[in-house]
Amino acid sequence: MEYGLTLTNDMRLVLGLVAFTMAMFLFERIRADLVALVVLVVLGVTGLVAPEEIFSGFSGNAVISIMATMILGAGLDRTGALNRLAGWLLRRGQGVEQRLLLMTTAIAGLNSSFMQNPSVMALYLPVASRLSTRSGLALSRLLLPIAAAIVTGAALTMVGNSPLILLNDLLVSANNNLPSGMATLEPLPMFAPAPVGLALLVASLLYFRFHGNRKLADGDSGGENATPASTEGYFARTYGLDGDVYELTVTAESPLVGMTLGEAETLRDAPMLLALKTGNDTRLAPPADMRIWVGSVLGVMGRREEVADFAQNHFLRMSSRLRALGDLFNPARAGISEAVVPPTSTFIGKSAREMRLRQRLGISLLAINRDKQVIREDVRSVALRAGDMLVFHSIWQDLAQAARSRDFAVVTDYPKGEQRPHKFKIAMAIFAFTIAVALFARLPVSLILMTGVAGMLLAGVLKMDEAYAAINWKTVFLTACLIPLGWAMDSSGAAAWVAGNTLDRLPEGTPPWVLQIVVALLTTGFSLVISHVGATIVMVPIAINLALAVGGDPTAFALVTALSASNNFMTASNPVISMITGPAGYSSRQLWRVGGPLSLLYALIAVTMVNLMFWGR
Repeated sequence: MEYGLTLTNDMRLVLGLVAFTMAMFLFERIRADLVALVVLVVLGVTGLVAPEEIFSGFSGNAVISIMATMILGAGLDRTGALNRLAGWLLRRGQGVEQRLLLMTTAIAGLNSSFMQNPSVMALYLPVASRLSTRSGLALSRLLLPIAAAIVTGAALTMVGNSPLILLNDLLVSANNNLPSGMATLEPLPMFAPAPVGLALLVASLLYFRFHGNRKLADGDSGGENATPASTEGYFARTYGLDGDVYELTVTAESPLVGMTLGEAETLRDAPMLLALKTGNDTRLAPPADMRIWVGSVLGVMGRREEVADFAQNHFLRMSSRLRALGDLFNPARAGISEAVVPPTSTFIGKSAREMRLRQRLGISLLAINRDKQVIREDVRSVALRAGDMLVFHSIWQDLAQAARSRDFAVVTDYPKGEQRPHKFKIAMAIFAFTIAVALFARLPVSLILMTGVAGMLLAGVLKMDEAYAAINWKTVFLTACLIPLGWAMDSSGAAAWVAGNTLDRLPEGTPPWVLQIVVALLTTGFSLVISHVGATIVMVPIAINLALAVGGDPTAFALVTALSASNNFMTASNPVISMITGPAGYSSRQLWRVGGPLSLLYALIAVTMVNLMFWGR
């Protein structure tokens, strides 16, 4: 291929579109997806991309794969998989900060290899908040290491982030402009980047273990975010509703046998009785007249020592593992909320016992905040007033349904959609099957992922409308509209022109690995300005042409580029970083101070590992 190319009008137009895209993304005067649409229209109208192909990006494997990973992530979220994971991490971490941090970040990194990075971060934000509250570890010490693990762990597979998903489509399209006799570029298999991703993830874990965590500790704001405003922390501070949930199994010797739940609640030092299982009848917020029998299981909440004393005094077997009531107390399905009584409420003047809140609505009243006074003693007998703040424990669905009456207004954020923890095993089985097929079958990744989506929909893990809602259409639209810009960079010769001029400015005989480092740093710089998707689409054609010019492996250069497009731990142009900046209170200086060295380490490891992978090819 000749690289002494003359700059043609088509090249000028394509490079002008690249400059326009960068400027618009940088100054944010126009929405990014609208900018992408304008670029798409110009490419079609000017004939830089054939009219019959201009919308092919919407049906490309990359876009379908992005949509599928979003839906699969939503399916796992509906089953409460991440909430189960938070509980497991707390038990295994045993309050040891370094162990908890290492386990959380490592598992977040592994999760990100099969789900879109922002989706994983969205799932881990409440997990991190809960871990911070329960362990006392500052949220700022958790979120950046988790975000870094999510970004690096995404490189374990070809579907972990948008740049790697786009890469195969860009490799295939590059075949149209290869020199005659050049071997066809083949799409990379699902786990092709796994060695690179593993090295990057381990490096991230070690970086925060021995260096980054100290920098974050130095930058802490003196406890300002040491305990985040999570639901558990708030209710513990405001109402004294701290402690954990335990199961108490009723033995034949227990005096509770034959009592009603209402009678058991009046016993001295009784914890909060939130659930009851008798035979096949399992109730959250059981009615007061429900009887307790031998073998019944009570779900109670309180401090461990107080619950243990109550269990010992009343001959109950105590267990901290929720074997019988686990699904009921899954945070994805149920929890504590706060609601205010408006002046128009029919609740005014009536007590919870009179209204039979548990029997009619499935809601337990735990406390009342009235004129800054917290009422917890015999709370179900207190007549309610306008302005009372009520503390409930309920299944979220029951709460949402009861709130429609407008007798109270819920002020706590809670999952409005239907949660399906009983579908957890089915969802995990479908997910595992999908990954196994991707590992062994020679089918397009997009088809394999959509097979998993179809399985979750058929099994009832998700409903069709929920699948639509799970898709971030802005991301899909942005990606589909920008893909033709990458095609135009290649087909117009603009990528070859940029590659040739780049080589002219470098010393003759520059080794390919040095060029890869240049490409990696340049792509990282682009990603700070035009997002990881834009950087991938612009830089992959240039990287392939650079490889052809110096006799390097085009696939290796392209892989370095796609990996480098996500190498941004410093700015909000990385959607994962933008999600944690506010909750953790990071300053720009702090992000650059901690994330800058990690980005340099990322670039060096990515180039080194890719060269080792492609050695001798």
